[in-house]
Amino acid sequence: MAAYFTRATFTFLKDLTENNKREWFHENKHRYEDHVRSPAIRFITDFGSQLKSLSEQFRSDPRTVGGSMFRIHRDTRFSKDKTPYKTFIGIQFRHELGKDAHAPGFYLHIDRGGCFAGAGMWHPDSPSLLKIREAIVEDPKAWKRSVSGKRFRDSYVLDGDRLKRPPKGFDP
Repeated sequence: MAAYFTRATFTFLKDLTENNKREWFHENKHRYEDHVRSPAIRFITDFGSQLKSLSEQFRSDPRTVGGSMFRIHRDTRFSKDKTPYKTFIGIQFRHELGKDAHAPGFYLHIDRGGCFAGAGMWHPDSPSLLKIREAIVEDPKAWKRSVSGKRFRDSYVLDGDRLKRPPKGFDP
């Protein structure tokens, strides 16, 4: 199996965390290309054939702009944290109909502090969230079976933000 992310990848991410400034990044852009972007694009390309065996509707897009790899530049317009660069690698294999990070998909997060894989929808829009909730309410036993089955429990963790009380219109 090909090695994609090496010690040099994580060293670059560590150095970027400690020097998250435009000047430093421009001086070290060759390291980013060699140890982060190029290996990520190779991984995305190679994983594409495996992805088809999971589902034909999900896409592996190796384009360097607008593809499966998230851009390194942070959107700092509304943030108090003005550091210009992300210090992790984010890769999403989204549904063919999806146009952005909110589309259903698979996500791979590679970080110095740990890596994880996720699946589902991130911050679904209101109409999509309502449909998800209605499907669970319509057949709660199916939902409970799917998340309490041994294979699921042995492989996955339901994690993330949780509501303190049921949403309006839904009983506890």
